[in-house]
Amino acid sequence: MGFFRYWFRAVRAAYRDPAARPLVLTVVGLLATGTAVYAIFERWTVLDSLYFSVITLTTVGYGDFAPHTVVGKVFTMVYVLAGIAVILAFAETVLKHAMRLRAEAHPGFVTPPEPPRTVIHD
Repeated sequence: MGFFRYWFRAVRAAYRDPAARPLVLTVVGLLATGTAVYAIFERWTVLDSLYFSVITLTTVGYGDFAPHTVVGKVFTMVYVLAGIAVILAFAETVLKHAMRLRAEAHPGFVTPPEPPRTVIHD
């Protein structure tokens, strides 16, 4: 099974997981918000706006698009600071579901154990 097929199945599994669903919906909301803001204020197409939102939040930043309005620039600063943490949490969640799906499809596949969590008390 190809990478994108596992990835799509993992996203779907994360959406079906009640604990992960709010995170998936938050990512969808972030991308929709970014798309709308850039389409309205930068007057980009919806596809270009979505593309820029994804490229920005994943920190790829090809440089082929950049906001030119004050609203677009200020929004981008806030958007990046808020969005990167959400995207990283989303990626971690999807990867965990992908590993679980892989382990179910291939019984010999061993998933790494969860690392111990350190709790610091006052």
